Amino acid sequence: MAISIRSGIVLLALTQLMSTPSARAAKQEYNFKDPKGVNSILFILDSVVEPIMGLAGGVSGTVTFDPLKPKMTSGKIVVATKSLYIAHRGMKNTVQSAEWLDAKGHPTIEFTLKKVTESKILRKGVYELDVTGDISCKGVTKELTTKVTVTYLPGKLGDRQGGQNGDLLILRCNFVMKRSDHNIKSGMGSMVVADEIQLRVSIVGTFKRG
Repeated sequence: MAISIRSGIVLLALTQLMSTPSARAAKQEYNFKDPKGVNSILFILDSVVEPIMGLAGGVSGTVTFDPLKPKMTSGKIVVATKSLYIAHRGMKNTVQSAEWLDAKGHPTIEFTLKKVTESKILRKGVYELDVTGDISCKGVTKELTTKVTVTYLPGKLGDRQGGQNGDLLILRCNFVMKRSDHNIKSGMGSMVVADEIQLRVSIVGTFKRG
């Protein structure tokens, strides 16, 4: 009888463990096309005489993530070129012109994750990844390496989108790309328009459960 009771207790414990979000963790594909329209990427060209700041709001793409195997993370983030917004209307139109980003000829800016070289757990549900990928802008693709902080929130989709069952994945990173590398207003010096484009990314992906 004692063995039977002990076996029942063990079985109950295992059942409870398997029902927790961490036990259900597995590779999942997260969608970054935000139905709330909140996802955006901040960009800054901090020149000497005319600093420029704006937002890119047309974010989409998917990322596959497994909290048990973070180094296997893969995916692509896509930004609609025409979604870039600068407060000064004339400057916004200029940035999307053929000499600059050429929104008509190159409608997207993309970052494709190629590999994760290192990963570590910062705290429960939060990971720091050393990521290498390709950024494609205005027909030119350049490789870059950056650190990405990944926050995995199992069962939290309903907290953001009421009534829905699923998980959230939040990506945060800061990196720099060069205007000259992508033929953006080629030949223009950096006194008025900075060559370095600083990007700050904080975007949320969702995984819906049936």
